[in-house]
Amino acid sequence: MAYDKPWKSYENQLDQLIQRGMIVTDRAKALHYLERIGYYRLSGYWYPFRERSGIYCPLAATNGKKFKLGSTNRLVLDDFKTGASFQNAVELYVFDKKLRLLVLDALERIEIGMRVDISHSLGKKDPFAYLKPELLFEDFSAKLDEKTGLSDHHQWLSKQSTLVSRSKEEFIKHNKAKYGFPLPIWVICEIWDFGTLSTLFAGMKEADQDAIASKYGVSNGRIFASWLRSLNYLRNVCAHHSRLWNRNIIDQPKLPKVGEVSWVDPFQGEAHLLARPFLLLCIAKHLLTIINPSSSWGQRLTALLLEFPDLQHVGLNLNGMGAVDGWEQWAW
Repeated sequence: MAYDKPWKSYENQLDQLIQRGMIVTDRAKALHYLERIGYYRLSGYWYPFRERSGIYCPLAATNGKKFKLGSTNRLVLDDFKTGASFQNAVELYVFDKKLRLLVLDALERIEIGMRVDISHSLGKKDPFAYLKPELLFEDFSAKLDEKTGLSDHHQWLSKQSTLVSRSKEEFIKHNKAKYGFPLPIWVICEIWDFGTLSTLFAGMKEADQDAIASKYGVSNGRIFASWLRSLNYLRNVCAHHSRLWNRNIIDQPKLPKVGEVSWVDPFQGEAHLLARPFLLLCIAKHLLTIINPSSSWGQRLTALLLEFPDLQHVGLNLNGMGAVDGWEQWAW
């Protein structure tokens, strides 16, 4: 399908929004946001403000209006809901930006803590355990991909090698000059990113996974591995400045059995809640509680969530991010 949408000036972009029913109370300020943030980025925040038709119907039934097919098979029209304003979209954008920054703060602490957990556990077996297939899970270290002919371990080592070659850290230079390669796991782990550590954790032997997971109140290390994988997805969303608050989570975490981790129970069997970021925020808070019991992150998260913009007139609230009923009563 050929792309036929023309270039529009900022003035024309704003005029188009007004024609579609968006309220603009300060034209100069709205133009400034279009110039500094961009129409396309902001459109992700005013998208939920757009009118929906009834259940899917032929184009003729939309009275000639353009539409997109939404995830619920309702037609997403160009016109905005009554009362939707440009300022509403900006407020939602600012809330989302604050949320991403807060999440990155938590993930930094979790990433560092997990580096220590993994390197300490494997390092006890051998300072270079990360190189030795026999010390890792067999499917990770020995099973070959039909397309590449490589194991997941080989691909992980390649990724780690890239991180080492890119690193400008003095401790890497020092250890390389004094001892040469390979570097012991408690040194090289310091250049791992979240994806690298979560992949290695997934490749550890089940008993080693279980031992680390148990520190965090989770008996099954494979479930804990899915938590780390989902947090890595969350980290990538935040690091790339993508919309977070109501994002559909592609890499969803698995849940422990009912009763094992009490706060998890309201999410069991709830497809909407499992596919929204609030669950991942809860996982981050759970891990931080063990890593740093004095952390104020949970209180800061609560304060931010309570600042969610008043968007009831366009049908939006914290349910859109998967918040469970009564979440504010949790001892965060």
